[in-house]
Amino acid sequence: MFLRDWRPLLLLVLLFNTSILYAQAAAPVISGPGRALTVVTPVTDCAELADVDLSSIGGAGSKVMSVREVVKGDVFCEVKGLLKPSINFTVLLPINNWGQRYLQVGCGGLCGRVQLQLDGAAGCTPLNNSGFVIAATDMGHVTGEADFGKDPQKRRDFAYRSVHLTSVATKKLISAYYGRPATYSYFSGCSDGGREAMVEAQRYPNDFNGIIAGAPVTTFQVHKALDHGWNAVSNTDASGNAIITARQLPMIHQAVLEQCDAEDGQKDGLISDPQNCHFDPSVLSCADLSADNIAGLDCLSEEQISTLRKIYAGPRDSNSGLRLTPGGPLPGSELAWAGLFVPKKTGDLNFSQAVALSTLKYLNFVKNPPASYSLKDLKFNQQTLTDLTRLHPLFDATNPNLQPFYAAGGKLIIWHGWADPSISPLNSLAYHQALAQTMGAITREKFERLYMLPGVYHCSTGEGPSQVDFLSPMLDWVELGKAPDSVVSYQVEPGQKSKLVTKVLQGDMKLEYVADGAASRPLYPYPDYAVYRGKGDVRKAENYMRKRLANVPQNYPWLGEGMFKPYTFAD
Repeated sequence: MFLRDWRPLLLLVLLFNTSILYAQAAAPVISGPGRALTVVTPVTDCAELADVDLSSIGGAGSKVMSVREVVKGDVFCEVKGLLKPSINFTVLLPINNWGQRYLQVGCGGLCGRVQLQLDGAAGCTPLNNSGFVIAATDMGHVTGEADFGKDPQKRRDFAYRSVHLTSVATKKLISAYYGRPATYSYFSGCSDGGREAMVEAQRYPNDFNGIIAGAPVTTFQVHKALDHGWNAVSNTDASGNAIITARQLPMIHQAVLEQCDAEDGQKDGLISDPQNCHFDPSVLSCADLSADNIAGLDCLSEEQISTLRKIYAGPRDSNSGLRLTPGGPLPGSELAWAGLFVPKKTGDLNFSQAVALSTLKYLNFVKNPPASYSLKDLKFNQQTLTDLTRLHPLFDATNPNLQPFYAAGGKLIIWHGWADPSISPLNSLAYHQALAQTMGAITREKFERLYMLPGVYHCSTGEGPSQVDFLSPMLDWVELGKAPDSVVSYQVEPGQKSKLVTKVLQGDMKLEYVADGAASRPLYPYPDYAVYRGKGDVRKAENYMRKRLANVPQNYPWLGEGMFKPYTFAD
């Protein structure tokens, strides 16, 4: 009698457990790189996130400003928040497809806006399928607020606080919305976004499992002030006019290619090792050419040749002649100078001049110079370098002691275009070297990779293949322990860039895809590079093999080398 009375109850229990097992087995799984993770759905309504308290993160007054469901390529819960005093951030939480991953995106330039755009993840499947929670911040000020550096708090917010607190706030929102934390957290950014990535690895080793830093402004202080200042001043004559114009850049670039292009075994318009391309601008001297060539502007004046030498050399101490930064733009980057420190047409704004002035007047020094300060007041000497060093522990991201990040299991990918005219690739090479000197090459190999992209400009585009996905190999490295090796890059054809970044949208985030039939080439961790095998289609990656650079520099001497030693961060 007792057993007979309990049979219906036992049957219900068995049916209930079976339904749970079936539901678990039937749960969608995020496919692609990394672990096979099941999709997690929200446990509360989007509107409920308005009540999440952020005051313990950003201080009194920090709060969620707005929440709404948005449909842009997929359905998201969009949260906009404020962390006091003035850090704005946006979070996009997938409603249907969250694959347990969080990705925070860096912001370029001096920021000032929430920028949901990502380089270096073209074609990443889980990203294109809306599998990530995405977040970004304006870093504590607004676009057009050139003098935000007058406020010490806004300096700190820009230097490190905004990015870190945004990660903390986003993780709280994730837990509230999905009832569980993200399984894996990632950060990716380029330019200043790359600096922000490096700051996270150095200051906050537990924020992210994997960090991708593209063309990072690790030496923020000297780069903004001296690199941009040097290029602007060097290419400006006494009357304020440009010495080298955009009209001459193709001629200069062609002369560089004629000297160095074939050194990697393939004449393809790309230089695989520009740091060992010792271009001599004198080959373009008008003094050595006929009157016909001079009339056709197919040569350079002595003033232009001198200017060209200065640009390649990078900032130098006016007394000793020694480097004031790790180095200037490398041979092969000439076509990308247009619009930066070489005006595209007469009367155009000198971008480098504007960048240098904005930081020199409001960010680079402990005490800001007078409002009348101009680049004529900038001295290229040891004293200026010393003055810039005072805020090095606040803004820079050159600390090579990543032992805490390594101990936490963190993984780091650094990538940089060899033809980057804005941030010299030598900065990334110097940091890569400093990691080995500080932690040992064997340890560095366990958690860091550096990829150098031939013919690629600042963060994207260029003469070389710039469409690349570093996020997928990062997922494999963090989640499966599979260290990245060769990565395929794809060529962006002329006129395609605008189309490539607008095909797929995740909320307001622009995502890149790889066009059908795009030329491909493998990338290998530095100091290895891809060499054409000599047969097969040169547009296909499988027809390239691995080779090591013949001459790998052992050091990058400059007067500020101490900045690449371990140091204590400033608050």
